[in-house]
Amino acid sequence: MALIVVVRAPNWLGDTVMALPALHALRAGQPQARIMVVGRWAPLLAGQGTADLLLAYPAGWAARRRFARALADEPADLALLLPTSFESALAARLWRARRRVGFASDGRRLLLTDPLPLPAPRLHQVDEYLLLARAAGVEVADRQPLWRVTPNPSAEAEVDGLLQEAGASPGDRLVGLHLGAAAGPAKRWRAHSFAMLADALTEAGLAPLLLGSAADGPGADEVRSASRSSPRSLVGRDRPALLPPLLRRLSCLVSGDTGVAHLAAALSVPTVTLFGPTDPRLTAPRSPRAQVVHAGAPCAPCFRGSCPIDHGCMRGITVEEIEKRVREAIAS
Repeated sequence: MALIVVVRAPNWLGDTVMALPALHALRAGQPQARIMVVGRWAPLLAGQGTADLLLAYPAGWAARRRFARALADEPADLALLLPTSFESALAARLWRARRRVGFASDGRRLLLTDPLPLPAPRLHQVDEYLLLARAAGVEVADRQPLWRVTPNPSAEAEVDGLLQEAGASPGDRLVGLHLGAAAGPAKRWRAHSFAMLADALTEAGLAPLLLGSAADGPGADEVRSASRSSPRSLVGRDRPALLPPLLRRLSCLVSGDTGVAHLAAALSVPTVTLFGPTDPRLTAPRSPRAQVVHAGAPCAPCFRGSCPIDHGCMRGITVEEIEKRVREAIAS
């Protein structure tokens, strides 16, 4: 019988991308195993060679109980738990996984068969996931997340249509300006700064393109109204499956500390990532083409979702600095 392995993937897009080296190491170390990856963003990993089955993790407790009963019918030999939450360890116990490997955090030590202490000081997220892969008994080779590009003509055609509708031309040197960031407004650059950057990039012969979810719509309206160049926008018009082909069209991506930056970096797209309340030593995109900018505010990193004072960590990042970084990224 083949070994059955269940990986509980992270809950966020960026963390899922940062888990790629660990997932690839597990696949390479257990080529005959039946590997399932379970997580909110797991279906996006189709074509990445990480698993035999990719399952979206249900959101509600009733659905999760049904999901647990289904997995418990054929218990896994190994559950590798990448999130550090109590819930993920409890779920693996309910799945009846025989071996449960994860960090001993959030009061969950007794739910794990192989509890690992959290590193002190903390490591980059990629390296912490690799520690778990080693604890599961596999060798680790690569430390850089790499996204495998697989042919998807329908997605490419859909991206072509979106760009055409937004007013982009085939020869444009697109610079993505991703406006949003999860977990509160503290990680977001001001709309006025994005507007000034869009104008500067347009004057330099580049084509800024606003990106973000539907929730970033008001911010996109504010950027466009504050700018002279009225940049093109795809805010709220893409979807997760279109992100890889869309990001590959960019000459550069400017964003806060968000999952889209990690995906772009894994696709070898030049990135300029603005860090404020979070720590680039722990979660910066890992790529030779990734640049990180932070103002060095004395209160950072605070990891707050919203700033109780003057938001100096993000206000201190100037438009001139980001324009310079974009030019360098495109020229390299």
